[in-house]
Amino acid sequence: MRVAANAVRGRQTSFARRASSALAAAVLGITVTVAALPLPASARGPESLADLAEKVTDAVVNISASTTVEANRSGGRSLPQLPQGTPFEDLFEEFFKRRGQGTPRGDDDSSRGPTRKSNSLGSGFIIDATGLVVTNNHVIGDANDIQVILHDGTKLKAEIIGKDPKIDLALLRVKPTAERPLKAVPFGDSDKMRPGDWVMAIGNPFGLGGSVSAGIVSARGRNIESGPYDNYIQTDAAINKGNSGGPLFNMDGEVIGINTAILSPSGGSVGIGFAVPSGTASPVIDQLRQYGEVRRGWLGVRIQNVDDATAEALGLKGGAKGALIAGVDEKGPAKTAGLEVGDVIVKFNGVPVKSSSELPRIVAATPVGKTVDVQVVRKGEEQTKSVLLGRLEDGEKTQVANAKQPEAESVNRQILGLNLSGLNDEARRRYGIKESVKSGVVVTKVDPNSTAADKRIQPGEVIVEVGQESVSNPADVTKRVEALKKEGRKSVLLLVASASGDVRFVAIGLE
Repeated sequence: MRVAANAVRGRQTSFARRASSALAAAVLGITVTVAALPLPASARGPESLADLAEKVTDAVVNISASTTVEANRSGGRSLPQLPQGTPFEDLFEEFFKRRGQGTPRGDDDSSRGPTRKSNSLGSGFIIDATGLVVTNNHVIGDANDIQVILHDGTKLKAEIIGKDPKIDLALLRVKPTAERPLKAVPFGDSDKMRPGDWVMAIGNPFGLGGSVSAGIVSARGRNIESGPYDNYIQTDAAINKGNSGGPLFNMDGEVIGINTAILSPSGGSVGIGFAVPSGTASPVIDQLRQYGEVRRGWLGVRIQNVDDATAEALGLKGGAKGALIAGVDEKGPAKTAGLEVGDVIVKFNGVPVKSSSELPRIVAATPVGKTVDVQVVRKGEEQTKSVLLGRLEDGEKTQVANAKQPEAESVNRQILGLNLSGLNDEARRRYGIKESVKSGVVVTKVDPNSTAADKRIQPGEVIVEVGQESVSNPADVTKRVEALKKEGRKSVLLLVASASGDVRFVAIGLE
């Protein structure tokens, strides 16, 4: 109150001075023009979102999903198992029946415990007036009873057309009635959204259906490590439990995101919510609508990111960029096209690859069976390979494993903070190195104060290449490192294999 009062007194004093000056000027016959003081700058949103909310609210629905499970198999109280024929068998059976816990008999269908329903509430929105509804996969889960509740309270039974756990989307179908036609909302272009643009969310937070909240786009391209294709829109519009699956609108009433997750220490909104962009969701919804499943492109490589040290070691022009191939599937499209371990993919199907996290999204969004050009940098030279894309299966992995192995004392040479020995039968037996690792140099000890330790190189791993040249004994490693130093390189790139055969690139400074 003191600050506010001071501000008022300041304005009154200023006004009094101006009035006194004006009076003096009038006495002297001088005309004085007093300039209007500028208003303080402030961020202003739309005057009202009422018209927009009224326009789209009928297309936003509540989702009620119920899963029927057996009580005893879901954490309920277990029942005592009594031998058949005991004098107390009938007594216990009647006791547990009264308490709704079933009978304590065997495992046959007739004597299983009671069932209970597990309920979840979420949000969704209608994309087609014929009855297509979009929501999050985690909202419906494995539910066997799903109801879509319209804004006016009408309940419609829903069936699942398809779902995609990888980006957490599901497509449902309901049958509209002639008395209550459905209203749909279109997808907008999420790529046009910029940080600072206004957005509006509508959903069912904590079961309070039809709740409207507004905010701005805080950021784009967020990776919250929830899946392989993370590319979220971050917003400060209030998103809470129950908003999942609901739409995030632009100011034209188009859906530019599907609200999916929040970052919160309390479970409530703290202004950090995440939505799947429409640009990511739309192709998936189209495939679910057409096939009932998602058909993603598959390249058949394991990749890792390129940092500054790796870029320098590879002679990559323009600094850290692209996706470094750390493994090639023997039966994958990349192998057939001639892609190799150590290649850096910098462009895929005409789209620049800025980082390794972008490549899976780009490949997955490319139609299966399409032939695309893949631009790579191999030993400092750009090459273009033509690849016929396959189809991604659930078992495919894009991350590199990092296995730990026991430590040994026998060494033959030390360099880069590593004790090295040859790959022989004794080393294979000691570290459990598989036959798939055909050649290289075994790491037997790592200096804990070295860069190699910081890069998580472990005893029992095998150095396969140094500076993109194969090595077969510790002396090869020393020679190659010395040669790179003479060339003026500031770092050396190692291709390191785990005992199980998974490989990754590691850049270590030479200074």
